[in-house]
Amino acid sequence: MEASDLLRTSLLQLAKMHRVRDVVERAPVSRAVVRRFVAGSAVADAVRVAGELAAVGRSSTIDYLGEDTTQLDQARHTRDTYLTLLRELSARGLSHGGKAEVSVKLTALGLHLPDGPAVALGHAREIAQAAVNAGTTLTVDMEDHTTTDSTLRIVAQLREDFPSVGAVLQAYLHRTEADCRELANAGSRIRLCKGAYQEPETVAYQDGAEVDRAYVRCLKILMAGDGYPMVASHDPRLVEIAAALAGRAGREPKTFEYQMLYGIRPDEQQRIADRGDQMRVYIPFGEEWYGYLMRRMAERPANVAFFLRGVATKG
Repeated sequence: MEASDLLRTSLLQLAKMHRVRDVVERAPVSRAVVRRFVAGSAVADAVRVAGELAAVGRSSTIDYLGEDTTQLDQARHTRDTYLTLLRELSARGLSHGGKAEVSVKLTALGLHLPDGPAVALGHAREIAQAAVNAGTTLTVDMEDHTTTDSTLRIVAQLREDFPSVGAVLQAYLHRTEADCRELANAGSRIRLCKGAYQEPETVAYQDGAEVDRAYVRCLKILMAGDGYPMVASHDPRLVEIAAALAGRAGREPKTFEYQMLYGIRPDEQQRIADRGDQMRVYIPFGEEWYGYLMRRMAERPANVAFFLRGVATKG
């Protein structure tokens, strides 16, 4: 195993360790550093950042952090937060035409509760309707592989009434090429990412180079299909490959988009937007930032260096 793969595995394990989480979340330096990657704790913070990005030509998708909800009132709170967020985005003219949309995790909406699929679907329907009312849409995030089938079933159910609902596919899963072929149809919005959860080798590629090759294979399918690909990557080489594949498929800039995370490669985000391509920024907000931060550092070693420099500077 290469050093980068070992680091990734270690960070993903830390994401699951509650004792480490408690220490990190209490450290003042952690909150100082995490501001680069998380908009803030409140709806107002997410709306503010979405407005700042819109002013420079970048769209956004906003995620209220939290997953693996264990109580119904927590799931309802997550739903209500999204409803408030969409009202605020609409009131400020930020959501019309999909300029700012929302991303939701089904486990945060109750997927793991008793009768979880029905609970999560009901909450997601309410959010989807609120998104339509605000002139935008939602994308259903993908989580670990044990939820893939249930997530795609719920996406299919949502699309019966809300056909613009987006789905996420993770290139490191062995199954994803087949999922791309099935979902690359007209009107289908698909965000393709590498994948950010620790998965067994029976279901996912473990080597970084293998994941990259799988990403390109999946991207070729999506770009050649009739859907709307959303290229979620910070890798300069993959971004260049995406542009080449879009050109080969005869795609106009409005028929696909690039997506990057808030706080990562902001200059490159702006360069892509300035050249006339669609650039959407994934904006997380909320108090439940620990797991998100660990996965972001696992995805890109440079993020670890940034975090450690912050600790050294402020500690």
